[in-house]
Amino acid sequence: MLRVSLIIPALNEAASLGRLLDEVPSGLLYQLIVVDNGSTDGTAEVARASGAQVIAEPRHGYGFACAAGAASANGDILVFMDGDGSFMPAELTNLLAPLVSEQADLVLGSRMSRAGQQIVMPPHQLFGNRLFVWLLQRRFGLSITDLGPYRAIRGDLLHSLNMQEQTFGWPLEMIMKTARRQCSIVEIPITYRPRFAGQSKVGGTLRGSFLTAYRYFSVWARYVC
Repeated sequence: MLRVSLIIPALNEAASLGRLLDEVPSGLLYQLIVVDNGSTDGTAEVARASGAQVIAEPRHGYGFACAAGAASANGDILVFMDGDGSFMPAELTNLLAPLVSEQADLVLGSRMSRAGQQIVMPPHQLFGNRLFVWLLQRRFGLSITDLGPYRAIRGDLLHSLNMQEQTFGWPLEMIMKTARRQCSIVEIPITYRPRFAGQSKVGGTLRGSFLTAYRYFSVWARYVC
């Protein structure tokens, strides 16, 4: 039986996190980790009250938070999911299936491949997502439609990738390094819904959008060769 560790990086997600963790299917996980990325709203307390293991990572940055969670995870499969409620824990089984059956090393949850689904994403964020999907298709021949952060990966593979990105480019680095090793990357459709509360830290502000674009281009330049 493969052990599954679910890692949720969270910065000021107290208003969403409890409701999200209540949706996690019982009996599926070996580990439930919430990485508190320097929150000031009681995110850690909400996570503990819901039974999660809380890891403190005071250095702000999505990559820092994900890396801290991965370092504390003991599962054979590591799953990453945002803490804002935009993804559904009920779909974990679908995300894990290609890894359990050894048909994939990395599984990406695609917000773009479900027919009829409304994409609640600012136009500039959607454009950037499509741009880097196209670049990955051209450079690595990947059959993907999304860079979504809801994903599952073999634990031993992730621990061997020597991830370096500290901020929003972490998901792109994971895909690029996995592709460079010619490991199998599979995509499955997932539900994408409006976040439970608050504003996106990536596409919700001009500063967040600019910094994300900068980090993505930096990661691309670093690992494309």
